Amino acid sequence: MEQTPDQKKKELRKKAMKLPLSPGVYLMHDRSGKIIYIGKAKALKNRVSQYFGSEKNHDDKVRQMVAHVDWFEYILTDSEFEALVLECSLIKQHTPKYNILLKDDKGYHYIKVTNEEWPRISQSKQAPDDGNTYIGPYVSSWATKESVDEALKIFCLPSCNRHFPRDIGKGRPCLNFFIKQCCAPCRGKISKEEYLESVNEAIDFLKGGSSESVRKLTEKMNRAAENLEFEYAARIRDRLSAIRRMGDRQKVVAISVPEQDVVALAQGPTACCFQVFRFQDGRLCDRESFPMGRCGEPESARREFLERYYTIRDRIPPRVTLDGPAESMDLLERWLTEKRGSRVLLSVPQKGEQAKLAEMVRQNAAEAVAQTTGRTVKETSALDELGRKLGLSEPPKYIESYDISNLQGGENVAGMIVFENGRPLKSAYRKFKIKTVEGQDDYASMRETLERRFEEYELHKEEGEGFGRLPDLILLDGGKGQVGAVKPVLEEHHLEIPLFGMVKDSSHRTRAITGDGGEISISSNRAAFTLVSSIQDEVHRWAIGYHRQLRKKHSISSALTTVEGIGEKRAKALLRYFRTMTAIREAELSQLEQAPGMTKPAAQKLYQAIHGAENLDEKSQKS
Repeated sequence: MEQTPDQKKKELRKKAMKLPLSPGVYLMHDRSGKIIYIGKAKALKNRVSQYFGSEKNHDDKVRQMVAHVDWFEYILTDSEFEALVLECSLIKQHTPKYNILLKDDKGYHYIKVTNEEWPRISQSKQAPDDGNTYIGPYVSSWATKESVDEALKIFCLPSCNRHFPRDIGKGRPCLNFFIKQCCAPCRGKISKEEYLESVNEAIDFLKGGSSESVRKLTEKMNRAAENLEFEYAARIRDRLSAIRRMGDRQKVVAISVPEQDVVALAQGPTACCFQVFRFQDGRLCDRESFPMGRCGEPESARREFLERYYTIRDRIPPRVTLDGPAESMDLLERWLTEKRGSRVLLSVPQKGEQAKLAEMVRQNAAEAVAQTTGRTVKETSALDELGRKLGLSEPPKYIESYDISNLQGGENVAGMIVFENGRPLKSAYRKFKIKTVEGQDDYASMRETLERRFEEYELHKEEGEGFGRLPDLILLDGGKGQVGAVKPVLEEHHLEIPLFGMVKDSSHRTRAITGDGGEISISSNRAAFTLVSSIQDEVHRWAIGYHRQLRKKHSISSALTTVEGIGEKRAKALLRYFRTMTAIREAELSQLEQAPGMTKPAAQKLYQAIHGAENLDEKSQKS
């Protein structure tokens, strides 16, 4: 008889509990015997048994992996460091499905100079024997492309698809000519000799670098000036200015550390991305992007990524800067040091140049995630920042927020709004009229609201949407008191949902987020601050709007109850039937008489109150 998933899980946990408390590597297999995950552990028993225990602290990636595990094996090592080295080797050998796997696409790249009458310069992935000239090879695709782009702009060479001399004099020049980034041979105003000179200068620039080009061009400019060739000297002067401008642009991402890598992670609701910026001689020399699916808990993901990345890359810098902590940083540092042959420092800067650099790289990673998920960079970055600030394992995809509104305890209501993927999901907004609380008690009102919300969850959880869907995060409009009032409700329902309050300052602007451990400040210039402020403003608008709506209805209802024969119940029935006071005023006597719960005497009294006794007599005579 085939085992159920729960039975299989219990069996695997029983086996895991028999493992030794020793360091080692574990290998998870599926039914076919294929290795689907490889991990290392300081204590095998503790680590492996966690997979087959409670799922509450597991992310989606781990849950999926565990669901496919049929059996596991392990290899003992003398130390956790040896386990890490063995883990890296085995992952490279077996490429398991649920480990972070990076494709090593670092081939060689070349700069191509075509062998034609009007040569063209471009980037190439290969160097075939086709009669053209190839400069290289270069390892970095990004650096090769950047160099070609810079050379074309500095020396005003064409980057379009036109062929010369065939297309000379045919059509208008493109935009690059008008912004002074192309000499536009298509206009027929530049001689072949001048064009070839520009091409040769560009090749010298690409081969020798900007400093060598500056030296050669400066010599040319001085000779031209001595020979009174002022127009030619001015053209060289403009090229020197262009090289300096390019150098100034590069300084934007120049650093004080001669050689280092900066690694950052951005997570979206359904995807994540690692970015690596590589620096040599204090300047950005390469950048790589690794988009992937959901990568789970950030610290574990960073460790896995660093292991995979430096397994497929030969160059290891003396410093690696991270945008957040990684699991087993001391072991990673030791492993990288051994691979490099000299000290490697792993750091997570909190301020200064390095922190700004890490944030810049993270923003680039957020851009890649945004392109994958179809969200804006701002939305992706805000959710990622918020998740980090609150210590969540993943960015909160589905956020619920609550606010209480009343006036001196009257018309006590609550509003619930939902933000999904950083945007308002108005179809999921809900309103609550407080039933059990009299007077102004916001804590009790908030407790009742959440109690009713999760009672609805129990009734609709099979549907998986609306009240049947649990949020990834709950934000209450209020401080520590509201959080304390609501937390027991979550505990009673055995729900582990992150719960925080949104605190305002004296000017009613969002100041911080509060939980059990005190306030978490959020900087006003960060995307997370904008998101939380938007949520707080929106839930306040929704709650107070409902409160005003009820107050308006109550005042209208009170006006109706002043008419003889119309009480609270009949007034509410009239408002439900006619919807507005204007419709009641414009209704004929017969329409009032036919309204639910109305009698002829009551209808006549109401009509008389609205239109006067004379109109009532006239209507009665006609009827």
